Amino acid sequence: MLTILLSLLLSSPASAWDQKPNKPIEACKTDLPFGVPSATRADTTLECHDGYALLHDNEARIAVWAAWTLTPTESVGCIPRTDAFVADLALAKGKRAEVSDYNKSGFDKGHMVPDGDLSWDQQVEYESFLMSNMSPQYPNLNRGVWKHLEASSRAWAQQRSHSLTIYSGNIYRVGTSKTIGAGRVVVPDRLYKIVIDDVTGEVLAFLFDNVPKQEIDLKARLTSVAEIEAQTGVTFPLPAGADKRAVAKDVWPGDLGDYAAAKKGVCKVR
Repeated sequence: MLTILLSLLLSSPASAWDQKPNKPIEACKTDLPFGVPSATRADTTLECHDGYALLHDNEARIAVWAAWTLTPTESVGCIPRTDAFVADLALAKGKRAEVSDYNKSGFDKGHMVPDGDLSWDQQVEYESFLMSNMSPQYPNLNRGVWKHLEASSRAWAQQRSHSLTIYSGNIYRVGTSKTIGAGRVVVPDRLYKIVIDDVTGEVLAFLFDNVPKQEIDLKARLTSVAEIEAQTGVTFPLPAGADKRAVAKDVWPGDLGDYAAAKKGVCKVR
């Protein structure tokens, strides 16, 4: 019996971590170097965690936006992925997603702030698995081009040796967009990501349709910050002089193979 109990405990790490209280947004200045995005949604909760900030829509039970700064050092974090998904206890029941809402839904629990960007500290890595940091994504999006952009962003930070500030979030209409689970978690119609080079002020903006069929082509998803603002109703602060109407001609160069080798080297030493 003792052997069985120990086996169960060791195989169930998902809830075996302590959630820290939500911090005042002022504590997230390093993740919001250009200011706090503004939105007009009625029932929201502004959250600040150790590695990121987000605005949670309590009616939709997903994030309007999430923001974080990824440094070159943090881009090669070595904490293993835990899959420690848990409900965000800073949000009341009925105003948050539960892990069970996703069961048998056909949708992945898709990160707004990826685990790989927060794998430089164990508590921070755990907090990447708060359900407030998830939205329902079709598997071919979450495991395909969305994952490719996550990996590319880490390669950009490491190979440019520049910190990146990133905004990520969901585009949806409460009452119109599909929902899943007993908690009626809203499935976004589209998702977006804005990547800012903190040193050069360059900006890449991406839009993704949340549909089953996906191609891994980041260039085809390039758009303008102005278009994302029009679709979300959110105003995103950018570096001085940045043109919100501009659409980048291409994504930045980045070698994922070189990045993987660099990460392996760093983590071997650690």
